[in-house]
Amino acid sequence: MPRPVHFEIHATDPERAITFYATVFDWSFERWGPNPYWVINTGDGPGIDGGLVPRQGPAPAADAPVNAFPATIEVTDLGATTRHVQQAGGTVIVPKTAIPGVGWLAYCTDTEGNIFGVLETDDSAE
Repeated sequence: MPRPVHFEIHATDPERAITFYATVFDWSFERWGPNPYWVINTGDGPGIDGGLVPRQGPAPAADAPVNAFPATIEVTDLGATTRHVQQAGGTVIVPKTAIPGVGWLAYCTDTEGNIFGVLETDDSAE
């Protein structure tokens, strides 16, 4: 059964966001790769870790009903999963993208407009 394996925070000001989450939750952040990306370690024990990236558009409106960061769900076949998303009424909003040494990632929305990621692990992804 596919389960969430990663979450991502999109931030207009990444350094400000890092300070916020480190202060509030004591999470640690480590810069990763050539692009602006930080891996988030949320601690030991049950739970998942995540990442922080610069926002690729305007910040959500302050009065938006729900603003969140997307969870990523590990799947065995990204192509089949994105087809299932579309057949079920969802949308692929960021197509299959290589995350070098990790796998293949796509972002989708559900029928309610909520964003989530799907990841097919593949160490040879480039």
